[in-house]
Amino acid sequence: MKANIVVLPGDGIGPEVMAQAVRTLETVAKKGNRSFCFTEQLVGGCSIDAHGVALTEGVLAACQSADAVLLGAVGGPKWDDPRSGVRPEQGLFALRKGLGVFANLRPVAVHPSLVEASPIRPERIEGVNILVIRELTGGLYFGEPKGREMRGGVECAVDTLEYKDFEVRRIVELAFRLARGRKKKVTSVDKANVLESSRMWRRIATEIGEANPDVELEHVLVDTAAMRLIASPATLDVVVTENTFGDILTDEASVLVGSMGMLPSASLNEETPGLYEPIHGSAPDIAGKGIANPVGMILSAAMCLRHSLGLEAEARLVEKATRDAISDGARTVDLGGALSTREMADEVIARIEAA
Repeated sequence: MKANIVVLPGDGIGPEVMAQAVRTLETVAKKGNRSFCFTEQLVGGCSIDAHGVALTEGVLAACQSADAVLLGAVGGPKWDDPRSGVRPEQGLFALRKGLGVFANLRPVAVHPSLVEASPIRPERIEGVNILVIRELTGGLYFGEPKGREMRGGVECAVDTLEYKDFEVRRIVELAFRLARGRKKKVTSVDKANVLESSRMWRRIATEIGEANPDVELEHVLVDTAAMRLIASPATLDVVVTENTFGDILTDEASVLVGSMGMLPSASLNEETPGLYEPIHGSAPDIAGKGIANPVGMILSAAMCLRHSLGLEAEARLVEKATRDAISDGARTVDLGGALSTREMADEVIARIEAA
């Protein structure tokens, strides 16, 4: 098997963690007599510096023709001027839109040996295994009109929250399909007591739930969901929600596993290449220090093996090697350890080679 993978290291710690994910995939390829071809491209702030835009048409075309895309992180203080018309995040949004990925899968599983690394009481997070499914194509990030203007001497800012019925339907239907392979429970998160978009979301989710009686459906307001993530996360299995809510809730969920650096994600559309990235940002405060946790990026690569390349056994191998390394005490600074970014990856790679 030969797979073409576009690598977008991005900004900040992105290149550091990406290098370790590529090393991990190279190890998998060598062990299984596979062939992965990696093509590195620019996105985000580094693309702005080089080309004046956060994502060039050429890079997008390369991503669209690839088998999968790996993304590090984008952004940083250098490009944070709110008055700028060009921002690193535009590259990420353009990439998601160009690939047509609509479902962002974010697994949140607490490792038994990292229970003490979380600020949450151990009895509340033991055994937690949640899959958050975040809608990616609608909501505040893409709605129009959007902008800022002066009206009668007062500065006004507008963002539009818009969803189309088919966008809601396809993401909720996906949640039900994935729930069947888990605990058969879907928690749909909205703000139906306030927002019209959420009222439509809840109506459609209810219709889908009625058509799939073998899967339990519950509706939860987003503020209650935020509370339950901390107070009783074990009551959650598959959580499906809109773009902004999903972005916020999964960052909150990172405290369950001890560090944001632990969490991977996959952005999918069955007809286009998948986009795989850790949920963390570019972390400019530690960029260049070689201490960033590469686990989220490595596990994102494992999701790439599973969802885009159809290599389930290899995906499980990477995930097991990562779990075993953590069980054996491998820790980066964010988890209270002393391993460097590369050393943490070395521990995972050694277990893949030994398997």
